[in-house]
Amino acid sequence: MTLPFENGSPENAYYKGRGAQLNPKNRFLAEEYAQEHPEGIDEWWQADVPTQLLEEHAKTLVNKVDSPDVGMWYSMNPYQGCEHGCIYCYARNAHQYWGLSAGLDFERKIIVKKNAPELLRKFLDNKNWQVKPLSLSGNTDCYQPVERKMFITRQLLEVALEYKQPIGIITKNSLVLRDKYLLQQLAKDNLVVVYISITTLDEDLRQKMEPRTATALQRLKVLKELTELGIPVGVMTAPLIPGINEHEMPKLLEAAAHAGAKWAGYTIVRLNDAVKIIFKDWLFKNFPDRGDKVWHLIESCHGGTVNDSEFGRRMRGEGNVAGMIQQQFKIHTKRLGLNMEKFEFNTELFRRPQAQLSLF
Repeated sequence: MTLPFENGSPENAYYKGRGAQLNPKNRFLAEEYAQEHPEGIDEWWQADVPTQLLEEHAKTLVNKVDSPDVGMWYSMNPYQGCEHGCIYCYARNAHQYWGLSAGLDFERKIIVKKNAPELLRKFLDNKNWQVKPLSLSGNTDCYQPVERKMFITRQLLEVALEYKQPIGIITKNSLVLRDKYLLQQLAKDNLVVVYISITTLDEDLRQKMEPRTATALQRLKVLKELTELGIPVGVMTAPLIPGINEHEMPKLLEAAAHAGAKWAGYTIVRLNDAVKIIFKDWLFKNFPDRGDKVWHLIESCHGGTVNDSEFGRRMRGEGNVAGMIQQQFKIHTKRLGLNMEKFEFNTELFRRPQAQLSLF
C-alpha cells in the first residue's frame, strides 16, 4: 500500500506537496470528526486526497477593503482556498466560514465562483460605481493551478478590458503569462499593474513553505517577460519570517530589480487564529533545530505575541528585529532604484458598453 506521507505513520505524517500538515478545529463548528484509532480505519490512511473543486453560485464578487494598510480599495477573488499551500497564508482563516478547516482543507477543497465574470459585469454596470482600481488576489491567488482549466481570471480581465476598468494583480504563479496579451492591452492605457510575490530563492525552502507555487527562477522570468511586454511590474517579498527567509530580502530585491520590477513591498509574518496552530506545527516538523528561536523572533516583532491586529503596525511589526528589517528594506530599495515613482491608474477611460449602445 502506497502512503501519501514520508514516514509511513499517520501520527507523524508529513504530506508531500502540501504546506499544512493537519486540519485544526474550525472554531465556528460545535461538532467535528476526530481520528481516534487510525490503525483500525483504512480510510484514515488515505489522508492526502486529491484536490476537490466545490462550485458556488456567488451573490457578490467585489468587496470593499476597509483595512487602511493593505494598499487596495476593492478586491475580488474568483476562488476561496488555494492549492499553492503557502503555510503562512492569512487567507486560511476565511475557510472556516465555509465550515471547513484552515489547514489541509484550505489547500485541497477549493471553492470556485464560476459566475464571477457575470457578477463583475453586474457590479460595473451599477451607476453608483465611482471608478477605483479592483485588486485580484486580495485573498487567494487568482492564478492558482485550478485557473489553468477554469479560465475565470481570464474572463474577469476580458470584462475589465471591455469596461476599461483598472486592475491590480498579485500572484506567485507563472500562469499569469498565459494572459499576457490581455494584460498588454490593459497596460497601454495604464489600467493594470502586476506584482509577483517572491519569498525565497532557496528551492528547498520554497518546496516546504509554499509547495505548489512556481519556482523563484520562474517568477523572475515572469517579471522579465512582463517588463519586456510593457506591463508595469513590482515585487512583494512577503512575508518575511525572521530566522527563515528575512536574510534573503536584499538578494530578492536585487534579482527582482534586475528582472524589471519598478516597485517593491514587504510584510513581516503574523500568525492569527488557526494560522498560528498550522504554522507552528509546520515549523517544528521542518526546523526542529531552530523552531523555538524562530518562534521567539516572530514574537519579538509583535510585542511578545505572534500576531498584532493594530492597523499600520501589524504588517511591519515593531521592536529591534522589525526595525532592522525596515532599515534594510529602505537601504536596498533606494540602492536599486525601486519605489522611485508612484504608479497611477488611469480611471478616466471607464465606460459602460451597454450605455454606449443605448445612445444609438
